[in-house]
Amino acid sequence: MSGSRLHLVPVRSRQAKEFVRTWHRHHAPPAGQIFALGTADETGTLRAVAIVGRPVARHLDDGITLEVTRTASDGARNANSLLYAAAWRAAKALGYRRLITYTQDGESGASLRGAGWRLIATRPPRAGWHTPSRPRADHSNDHIAQFLWEAP
Repeated sequence: MSGSRLHLVPVRSRQAKEFVRTWHRHHAPPAGQIFALGTADETGTLRAVAIVGRPVARHLDDGITLEVTRTASDGARNANSLLYAAAWRAAKALGYRRLITYTQDGESGASLRGAGWRLIATRPPRAGWHTPSRPRADHSNDHIAQFLWEAP
């Protein structure tokens, strides 16, 4: 089924989060979202999802910026590129002026480049949020460099 044609489909929040729980390599579903969308094959089988929400970084949460907070796919070819491009079209249609996302060191960014996104910043690995005065559990992306991408 690797040659199947994909098309965009609406996805409800619960369905998108369940898909992320099943298919994402290293993250749980995000807490909130503004919208979600998916791709399905010609049989109607959901093959990938994208969840778009407010930026996680507070200084980027300016009311005109959204963030693709999660994508997940079952490996369907070009599914993520299709979703990144569609997420930007949808965000613009809703009046947003900027759409961002992050990748981790070790992820190629091929889907983002395929959708026309550009790399705009590199974030060094974070030591974590734990301090003696405010204990916190490590997150899966602590100690890993991140790359900030922006839609065209």
